[in-house]
Amino acid sequence: MRKKIVAANWKMNKTQVEAAAFISTLLLEIGDMADVEVVILPPFTAIAKVNEALGNSQNIKVGAQNMHWERSGAFTGEISSTMLRDLFCRYVVLGHSERRTLFGETDEIINRKVRAAHEATLRPILCVGETLDQRERGNVEKILALQLRGSLANLGTKELQETVIAYEPVWAIGTGRTATAAQAQEAHAFIRHTLSKIADDATADKIRIQYGGSVKPDNAHELMEQPDIDGALVGGASLDARSFAGIVKAALPND
Repeated sequence: MRKKIVAANWKMNKTQVEAAAFISTLLLEIGDMADVEVVILPPFTAIAKVNEALGNSQNIKVGAQNMHWERSGAFTGEISSTMLRDLFCRYVVLGHSERRTLFGETDEIINRKVRAAHEATLRPILCVGETLDQRERGNVEKILALQLRGSLANLGTKELQETVIAYEPVWAIGTGRTATAAQAQEAHAFIRHTLSKIADDATADKIRIQYGGSVKPDNAHELMEQPDIDGALVGGASLDARSFAGIVKAALPND
């Protein structure tokens, strides 16, 4: 049984004060929930404050939204895996569509980051997904396979199992449009099939695959009850603590 993982990607939002207030409300809403793994992904400037606000919480993890593949060096404005570990980060988002489209990141660049994350014992949340044009042209599977194979190249079985995949159809990110549960499940099933080709069935069965793209409390349960959807990477709806808590609660196992 794969434990659901729900992550809050705040993107370029929230000051330290706002971040601390969010965590205070979230803890009141969900406590230290053990049945769902919760990850908070603040901007770099708020990571330390989020950790401080979480206090002794055991089941809410903290991560980052990006990192460089080198551990140090002349890379002005960049953040390394060493720096993230120093801030007690456990996860890092890599390959988000905004990094791919706005900052020109290729599968090769993302692969270097994924491997660097594993070397630093950070768990990558690797984002993959198609644009609306690619979907309408019938290229969803082609694009997903290319992104997965390119971004996961040269990883061992243990590294693959410790990587979280986030399927984010680009056309559904921040648009209010959401893939139907059937569309999302179809893509997730294909991703798992591709992972079995990259590794093997047993490895693919252990890898968690999140859905991302306008996830909200009112659609989260239907999405996450699909057999291959193991959680959610939440953008806009994660900026409100109660809204995000509702999505986390939707991921709870059915009694």
